[in-house]
Amino acid sequence: MTGLRCFPYTTEDLVLADRLLDAGCEVLMPWGAPIGTGLGLVNPYGLRSLRAQYPDVPMVIDAGLGLPSQAAQAMEMGFDAVLLNTAVAKAGDPVAMAIAFAKAIEAGKLARNADPMDPRDMAAPSTPLIGKAFLQ
Repeated sequence: MTGLRCFPYTTEDLVLADRLLDAGCEVLMPWGAPIGTGLGLVNPYGLRSLRAQYPDVPMVIDAGLGLPSQAAQAMEMGFDAVLLNTAVAKAGDPVAMAIAFAKAIEAGKLARNADPMDPRDMAAPSTPLIGKAFLQ
């Protein structure tokens, strides 16, 4: 078949991802959680590992999102897009929920592109106190 492009729905499994890419898939679509659950990104470590292992492969989080903040988190992790249905379809106000998701996706993408600071194991003040007067 000419022109057929496969975008597989999958898990965050690295071995499976390798096999799908070897088979010719150009995009990977790992789930955040099982379809329709609204649980969000249940394995963020696995998703980060998948994204890091294949930095140049387009990836779409497909399924399991229930809140706009979960979509923002996926975008902050470096995913290229999210695909969702249930979170909008089952909302009390689907139009408002779709708008909320659109804004969250934009915010997550902006945050990722802003090169956020890495988490630290120890506190580190942004304004050093050494050499500064301490007022009581």
